[in-house]
Amino acid sequence: MPKAIWNGVVIAEASDSAVEIVEGNVYFPLVAVHQEYLQSSDKVTQCHWKGSASYFNIVVNGQTNGDAAWTYRRPLDAAKQIANYIAFWRGVKIEN
Repeated sequence: MPKAIWNGVVIAEASDSAVEIVEGNVYFPLVAVHQEYLQSSDKVTQCHWKGSASYFNIVVNGQTNGDAAWTYRRPLDAAKQIANYIAFWRGVKIEN
């Protein structure tokens, strides 16, 4: 069961069948993510085949990991399987 962990806290946890892996990143469905640790960020990036990614800061125990999570709310058709999924980076550990 994949978990996303930062600052000693599980941010997301899902069954193997619920996650999507794209370009080596594990994407968790929104229902598997503890939303209380996410704070919207102003950062937006563009991918030529996935579309526009929106970012979140992760806030745990008073510490912030800026722009450490992202989602494609309305991905392009080639990436439609990750619509409303969230992926992590910047020190967020993914464990099985």
